Amino acid sequence: MTAGTPAIVGDDGVARCPWGAGDPVNRAYHDSEWGMRVSGEAAHLERLTLEAFQSGLSWLTILNKREHFRRAFAGFDADVVAAYDEGDLERLMADAGIVRNRRKVEAAVANARATVALRAEGGLEAFIWSFRPEPGPAPVTTGEVPTTSPESVALSKALKKAGFAHVGPTTMYALMEAIGLVDDHLEGCHRRGCAG
Repeated sequence: MTAGTPAIVGDDGVARCPWGAGDPVNRAYHDSEWGMRVSGEAAHLERLTLEAFQSGLSWLTILNKREHFRRAFAGFDADVVAAYDEGDLERLMADAGIVRNRRKVEAAVANARATVALRAEGGLEAFIWSFRPEPGPAPVTTGEVPTTSPESVALSKALKKAGFAHVGPTTMYALMEAIGLVDDHLEGCHRRGCAG
């Protein structure tokens, strides 16, 4: 068996993935959102953007700044963000409510533009979901949860080809987990089997 931590029973008597068993913000995200299918272009662009900003940071940092991200990026309305200009980039770089990383900010704008362009091929949601793998067995411990998959590698390459940035295979695997393309809730976790 691979080393790692199994599902943890919290003080409320509910078993959760270890990362969702502690901080109340992580717990709420784990219990109500992570691994659940989202619907619509803005929801997919939001998750893609947040996963890209998370790279190198804790997910809790991103969750704590989420409402600021929503305001800064116009509710992830691809048309609005795609029209951002240099003045908007400077405004975003001065916004302490988000992660002020110029490459990630520029990637968010580029990704909004690529999302608009992708509408001609069925849209971002359909594009991402076309990479959904066959369901696998439930991981028993955190050590059994992969960080990439053949599908996340393929999705990364396809998105890059379509003009997206900051969409590496690990980031795309995290996106796939977040929106329910894969169900990496651990065996015993009360959310196991609730994926899209």
